[in-house]
Amino acid sequence: MAHGRQFGGVLLSVEDISLSFGGVRALENVSFDVREREIRAIIGPNGAGKSSMLNVVNGFYHPQDGVITYKGKTRKQMRTHEAAAQGIARTFQNIALFKGMSTLDNIMTGRNLKMRKNFLLQAWHLGPARREEIANRESVERIIDFLEIQAIRKTPVGRLPYGLQKRVELGRALAAEPELLLLDEPMAGMNTEEKEDMCRFILDVNDEFGTTIVLIEHDMSVVMDISDRVVVLNYGRKIADGTPDEVRANQEVIDAYLGVARN
Repeated sequence: MAHGRQFGGVLLSVEDISLSFGGVRALENVSFDVREREIRAIIGPNGAGKSSMLNVVNGFYHPQDGVITYKGKTRKQMRTHEAAAQGIARTFQNIALFKGMSTLDNIMTGRNLKMRKNFLLQAWHLGPARREEIANRESVERIIDFLEIQAIRKTPVGRLPYGLQKRVELGRALAAEPELLLLDEPMAGMNTEEKEDMCRFILDVNDEFGTTIVLIEHDMSVVMDISDRVVVLNYGRKIADGTPDEVRANQEVIDAYLGVARN
């Protein structure tokens, strides 16, 4: 446990998940769990099945075998709208932002699920819808303050450097107030300073909001610093699962990373 924190019960468990595309086996009998409030890393060489695993968790892919249990409910597959409605948010390897829209408007799109009022009321900015938009905007402004991006709130995100775009994408995911936040390589392409900032924000999200986090990350020093537990995939199979220290000392993990020139 990286930060000496107390975790709750199991929030998510995946059991014997197998996923194939045509004849290609992306995941093979993978099982692990994620506890409330922990930071859980998924690591492995390129092509190990890490993003496929996140896509199964948030309902983008439907596995051929295995079950997912989330918040005590077991199912063969999750659907993307169910995942979103039940508090699962996601960022992507390739930034999926609206490049022509401002930082503020991009983060506001993350509030869509929280907007309950009738579309016509919203269109005309009438009564309850107006009050709801003000509340949503206040929530977004808090996220902008939290991520220290006040200076770019009106800037079109397409003009921002890569590291800041990643931060805006994190903000949009946080706007949905997720219980489970899936981060797919949140630090890819960043310089050292940007990585340090992102690490700090991930730890703060976990600490201040109590958000459970599952992240895929290639930078081993980052994984060892901020994760509570680590699951290791290789060629779609789980080869290790444990604390950062246990995983670092595992011979099969060492072989997967050092013995294969694919990373």
